[in-house]
Amino acid sequence: MALKDGDRPAERIPHILESVSADGFHLIDSGHGLKLEQYGNYRIVRPEAQALWPPLLEEKVWAKADAIFTGDTDEDGMGRWRFPEAALGETWPLRIMDIDFLGRFTSFRHVGVFPEQIAHWQWMRDVLEARRGGQKAKVLNLFGYTGVASLVAAAAGAEVTHVDASKKAIGWARENQALSGLNDKPIRWICDDAMKFIEREERRGNHYDIILTDPPKFGRGPNGEVWQLFEHLPRMLDLCRSILKPDAMGLVLTAYSIRASFYSVHELMMETMRGFGGVVESGELVIREGGLSGTEPGRALSTSLYARWLPQ
Repeated sequence: MALKDGDRPAERIPHILESVSADGFHLIDSGHGLKLEQYGNYRIVRPEAQALWPPLLEEKVWAKADAIFTGDTDEDGMGRWRFPEAALGETWPLRIMDIDFLGRFTSFRHVGVFPEQIAHWQWMRDVLEARRGGQKAKVLNLFGYTGVASLVAAAAGAEVTHVDASKKAIGWARENQALSGLNDKPIRWICDDAMKFIEREERRGNHYDIILTDPPKFGRGPNGEVWQLFEHLPRMLDLCRSILKPDAMGLVLTAYSIRASFYSVHELMMETMRGFGGVVESGELVIREGGLSGTEPGRALSTSLYARWLPQ
């Protein structure tokens, strides 16, 4: 990554983005390395290393969970689900920000949505809806997983390109598009290695108004391509900058399960966007506990680091 010419953007740090209860999700309680969440009709227990404190609610409340993830406590580790009362179906309907999609119990503890990202999705929906009436904004969603962010963008009037290396995730995302009634929206579902895709986009001269990128710590592309976050992230952000429109609306990076300070991704984004103007805000995404009702203000649970460039 070569040093770029020009001034660095303005900065807002530390900037904490908080996601609270949504219509289909809330964090009930957390503690002792676990979190108790409500996803639609299901109450779920999953490991959470950041929850260093004791739980607030009694053990009998936790014991009523519908599903409990057991196994490897690493974020990317495999394990299995235990269903104390009765076996649950493979999928179940969820709804967040007016988007309908399918929850699914995966061997990597995830259920098909990262609700802490709601803070980013609400920002994206607001800026896209403010632009409605003119030319469609173009959104690129890298490492797009099950497509909830892509569907939020499409519903807000954007033309979306969704990229993920997993055919299974792309299939899940297409299911979610149909369930949301958004089959008529302009979404390209692309199964590809993210780096190879944006390299081709740069050569083709394609540009985007908003780029979302949510890379894993480690991953593999569909043809065995290897992704190492600390090795490849600077190059990836450089490519993202090169395919942003001059009047772009935002570049968002989220980083999970890495041993780094938010300052690391902040300074990288500041250097990436040198000479581009605007402002970089960086910090952490947190979810606040809401108790059984979802409305009781509780403790904030940190979930990930992020850096976000905005034009102002």
